[in-house]
Amino acid sequence: MANGLRFKTARHLFMACPAVTRDMTALPTEQASIEFCRDLLCGRTPEEAITFCAYLLPERAAVWWAHECLNHLTELLDGKDRELLALVRDWVSEPDSPHHRAAVSKAAAMPPTTPAAWIALAAGWHDNASAMDATGLRPLPAAHAVNAGVLAGLARVALADRFSVLSAFVEMGIQMAEIEALRQSADASY
Repeated sequence: MANGLRFKTARHLFMACPAVTRDMTALPTEQASIEFCRDLLCGRTPEEAITFCAYLLPERAAVWWAHECLNHLTELLDGKDRELLALVRDWVSEPDSPHHRAAVSKAAAMPPTTPAAWIALAAGWHDNASAMDATGLRPLPAAHAVNAGVLAGLARVALADRFSVLSAFVEMGIQMAEIEALRQSADASY
């Protein structure tokens, strides 16, 4: 399965997404991406496995993964964050809908001060990347905002439960990466 991933090795990911070095201290290796991610989870800074997943997934899938992570923490989020998660959910299901695009763009224009605000920002960056590039501004990749949102949500989890929640999020990210690889492989065969 790992051979169909977007980035076969950690080094491939780091070469394709140099911005990841701003979010991680781990150095890339020739390990398969999934193996590298699981090693990060078992390492000194397991949160870097979240970061790696954010960059490993294609942007729209990364936004969905972040939505799903935060959706597991709704009792720790306020009403505004739950509203933002609903906007993100709608955008992921119909990214070309003018209504959803407008709602996400409006949400992304707000300062990212909460976990879901970061995820809305990621969706907005994904949606407006070509417009931002045309203005000469190079935004950070949506993966940066996905990473910030998931980690901000994780910071609200009780310390005693944090590693098990972090592990579940990473495993969900790995599964999504594998599903995306299968989907892209199926799309390529048509």
